[in-house]
Amino acid sequence: MTLRRLLASVLAGVLAGGTVAVVLIQTPPATADRRGHAPLVIGHRGASAHRPEHTLLSYEAAIAMGADYIEPDLVSTQDHVLVARHENEISGTTDVAAHTEFADRRTTKTVDGRPVTGWFTEDFTLSELKTLRARERVPDLRPDNTAFDGLPEIPTFEEVVRLALQHGVGVYPETKHPTYFDSIGLSLEEPLLDVLSRNRVRKAYIQSFETANLRELRARTRLPLIQLITFGGAPYDWIATGSTRTYDDMVTPEGLREVASYADGIGVDTRRVVPVDAAGRTTQPTTLVADAHRRRLDVHVWTVRNENSQLPADYRMGNPASPVYPRATGNVMGWLSRLVELGIDGAFCDDPAMGRAVVAKLTA
Repeated sequence: MTLRRLLASVLAGVLAGGTVAVVLIQTPPATADRRGHAPLVIGHRGASAHRPEHTLLSYEAAIAMGADYIEPDLVSTQDHVLVARHENEISGTTDVAAHTEFADRRTTKTVDGRPVTGWFTEDFTLSELKTLRARERVPDLRPDNTAFDGLPEIPTFEEVVRLALQHGVGVYPETKHPTYFDSIGLSLEEPLLDVLSRNRVRKAYIQSFETANLRELRARTRLPLIQLITFGGAPYDWIATGSTRTYDDMVTPEGLREVASYADGIGVDTRRVVPVDAAGRTTQPTTLVADAHRRRLDVHVWTVRNENSQLPADYRMGNPASPVYPRATGNVMGWLSRLVELGIDGAFCDDPAMGRAVVAKLTA
């Protein structure tokens, strides 16, 4: 075990408040994925359980906690620079509303067929965005993260890449709303590939909920591509062309065969692997992992979160009557252990230290 991963495993124990030893004893040892490698720990938006998401603070924390990859969601500025934000509408993740000089930029746009009101990255130059400061997106769920509100800038994709290279971890960018950005002349794929090429990045995955841009990327890069698949709905590029197909069609044997023609893996909602019933309790696993592996597709699941309200009901812990029960840490390590035992190849974790503590058993 490397020193970084050993330290990360110890850190996980501290963060879990002393519950780690019990969980590790009660769960069977994790198994390596189908390639004989330990499943990847992907820092979801960094270490978003501990720092405001998509900030260098969050990515630095994820690296310290043992993430193999850090994940920036990418949107464009007016001057066509890619920045890391969960959405192009930034009123919930920055202090833009407090900047009176930008008050007149509040507007309503149609993004992926839905009206959205607020401030949008594509209406700001990079230098203007750099005057803003990030804040916690879900303060009720993660009140401790609000201590960092107002400190970090919005990072560029290049800054995230350079941080990853400095520490020897990979990057896992997601192109957000590619059809929309194409429609306004700010295509995401070209600047994404440019940043990766100029920085000679070799350790990267590129992901998207849409299909057309992944097909386009397949012809332009040898980096692995990941087709994201939600629990319901359909890729927006399919909707935009009038297709009636959905993500459900994508996870059939025929659908997976088609995905394998342009992508190297799938990134799926955990409920695609382990469904839950009406009460939120887990049921029998599906065959998706095995089906995807037969098509030589990796399976990365999202999102493993710490809080009771974000976990299946049978992995929650504590007193449901407590006012802090929804945000209390549940048996997240037990949940991730179950997913790993089902053969997944990686997991997006809001708390990479928890993920590393589970996966570290493979290399101990």
